[in-house]
Amino acid sequence: MDFSLSADQREIQALTREFAQTEIEPHAAGWDREHRFPRELYPKLAALGLMGVCVPEEYGGAGADFLSYILVLEELSRADAGVGATVAVHTSACTLPILVFGTDEQRSRFVPPLARGEVLGAFALTEAEAGSDAGSLRTRAEPDRDGWTITGAKQWITNGAHAGTFLLFARTDPETADARGVTAFVLDAAHVRATREEEKLGLNSSSTVNILIEGAHVGRDRVLHEPKRGFAVAMGTLDGGRIGIAAQAVGIAQAAFDTARAYALERRQFGRRIADFQAVQWKLADMATEIEAARMLVYRAAWLRQEGRPHTGPGAQAKLLASEMARRQTAEAIQILGGYGYTKEFPVERYYRDAKITEIYEGTSEVQRLVIARSLLASAGRTLAAR
Repeated sequence: MDFSLSADQREIQALTREFAQTEIEPHAAGWDREHRFPRELYPKLAALGLMGVCVPEEYGGAGADFLSYILVLEELSRADAGVGATVAVHTSACTLPILVFGTDEQRSRFVPPLARGEVLGAFALTEAEAGSDAGSLRTRAEPDRDGWTITGAKQWITNGAHAGTFLLFARTDPETADARGVTAFVLDAAHVRATREEEKLGLNSSSTVNILIEGAHVGRDRVLHEPKRGFAVAMGTLDGGRIGIAAQAVGIAQAAFDTARAYALERRQFGRRIADFQAVQWKLADMATEIEAARMLVYRAAWLRQEGRPHTGPGAQAKLLASEMARRQTAEAIQILGGYGYTKEFPVERYYRDAKITEIYEGTSEVQRLVIARSLLASAGRTLAAR
C-alpha cells in the first residue's frame, strides 16, 4: 500500500490551497452574509484549470486524475463550501456524465466549454415529489417532429440561475411511473427558466433555484446515452458525485479543526492556555482522528473510481462517514470556542451550517445506508454462489 500523493497531485493540491487562501478565504464571510454568488471567481479558477481538473486535455481539461479533482474540492471547501459545491456540481454532475455517456459529437460540443469554465454546468433531477425517490419524476418529454418537447419543473438545482448547460432528466415513456421510463437530456440555459432562489441555512455563496421547462424543443442529438436509460446515467453520476460531497465535508471539518486548534493555543483561562487542559486536548484528538479516517475513505473511493473498479459502496461509505463526521466536529469546534463560536466573529458557526447539507444532498445519510447495505448483501450473495 502507498498512501502518499504523487508529485502531480501534491502540486494541484498546493495550487488550489494557495488560490483558496488568497482569493476565497478573505471573502467567504462576506459572501455568506450577503448570500452572494461570486460569479467573478470562476473564470479565475478556470484559468488555473480547476473547472475541468479531471477532464482530458483533448476536451479542454487539465488532464489530471479523479483523486486530483477530489483534492481540489477538499481545498476549495476548506475555504468556502459554497464554492466547493458549485465546482462539484459543475464537474461531477454535469461535465463528467457527458464525457462518460455522451457520443463523440456530444463530447466535442458540450465538454470543452464546461472544462474551460466558459459556461457552468447544472444537474436537474430532483422535483417537488421526486427526491430520494427520483425515479418517480413527472417532467415529461414527448416526441415532436425531429426531436422532443420537454415540460416540467425541477427543484434544488445548484448553479441553476447561472448555468449554461443542464443535464436534465425527463420521462419519455408515459406508460411507466418508475425509473424505467426516464431519459437524460443535455439542455441549454435558453431551455429553462429559474423561478425561485432558495434561502438556505448554509452554502450561501452557492446558488440553488427552482426551474421551469416550458415546452422546450430539443433535437434528438440532445439525448444523453439512450432513451429510457436516463436513470442509469443519474445513478452513475451520483456514484461519483457523492465522493465529491464527501471531500467537501472533509474540507469543512478540516477548516473547523484548524480554527479550533489555533483558538485553543491562544485562549487563556485560569492562567493557562485552554489547549493545556485535557478536556480540550481530547476534543482536538477526536476531531483530528475522525477527519483523517474520513479522508482516507474518501481518497480510497476516489482511487477505486479512477482505477475503474466498483465504487458504489465505498463511495456511499465515504459520504456517510464524512458528512456525519463534519456535522459532529464542526459542533465540537463551536464548543471549543465557547461563546465566540456562536458568533459570526469566528467562522466556525458558518462551517457548522455548511456541514449539515452534506448529510442531505446527493443522497441522504439514510439513502447511503441503503446503498451500503445492498452492496454488502449483493457481494455476500456472490461469494456464497461461488462456493
